[in-house]
Amino acid sequence: MKIIVPMAGRGSRLRPHTLTVPKPLVPIAGKTIVQRLVEDITRVCGQKIDEIAFIIGDFGTAVERELIEIAEGLGAKGSIYHQDEALGTAHAIWCAKKSLQGPLIVAFADTLFRANFTLDSDKDGFIWVQKVEDPKAYGVVKMDENNVITDFIEKPQKFVSDLAIIGIYYFKDGGNLSREIQYLIDHNITENGEFQLTNALENMRQKGLSFLPKQVDEWLDCGNPPAAVHANKRVLEFTENDEKRAGLKITNTTIVEPCFIGSNVNLQNCTIGPHVSIGNGTQISNSTIKNTIIQNETHIEDAHLEDSMIGSHVAYQGGKNRVSIGDYSKIG
Repeated sequence: MKIIVPMAGRGSRLRPHTLTVPKPLVPIAGKTIVQRLVEDITRVCGQKIDEIAFIIGDFGTAVERELIEIAEGLGAKGSIYHQDEALGTAHAIWCAKKSLQGPLIVAFADTLFRANFTLDSDKDGFIWVQKVEDPKAYGVVKMDENNVITDFIEKPQKFVSDLAIIGIYYFKDGGNLSREIQYLIDHNITENGEFQLTNALENMRQKGLSFLPKQVDEWLDCGNPPAAVHANKRVLEFTENDEKRAGLKITNTTIVEPCFIGSNVNLQNCTIGPHVSIGNGTQISNSTIKNTIIQNETHIEDAHLEDSMIGSHVAYQGGKNRVSIGDYSKIG
């Protein structure tokens, strides 16, 4: 089994936190989005993962090394492919065409999920879905009486289904997917100037392949700071807290669980939590922090923060705020 992870976009909706790192490497409850995603997929599919292929932009060698380490940590080979132009979801996958063979899962790295199902790898394919209140903003699927998908509709303005595609797909034979995307590219079949995966899926369906939905229990978008903070909260709530908190120094501080606290953190005269994640080497004093992500090597003093997101190497001193502060900022 392979996992294909398109993640070339910089994540403009998550700025300023993606000005220095790509969105999938933003931490949620102590692990990057992409690491949590591939770990969750590995658990669901119940099979050995042989390769994880990451499709990235010009993110630099340090990011590439980190991604390879994530794959190797799951016992898989890590592969790096590059997408130089944003030409749509199908084009992003096609950039990893050398790896589009055999059974595989395609997972776009801007979402997390919680699910309690196992993958039946004998089926032609599965589409991960979740019920949504307003399907007009999503691609959705329609099904027949046998629960087989009959239509893929992109952002329907009239109600046809409330099952939104969350961006994770299983294919029994990656070669079928590769051939259909190649057909789109060879014949320049686009929508709004982009090659869309839904068109390739529809072509596969019309050729007799059956796709079934797999509904997840929870779908966590990480596309903007409030969504990332909410995802952090939910992951902390349903993830077992077993970190050792090595080197943690506490003076007159209360920690209200659930929280993630990295290594070598120093907390003085604070109330921390619930739903707070603090990265390695961060120092916080005389502060109350709730429902907030704070990254590495950051210094915070005299703050009362809630529903906030603060990057790495930040110096923040202030009053009562809800803030979104990128890396290497100095405020107060």
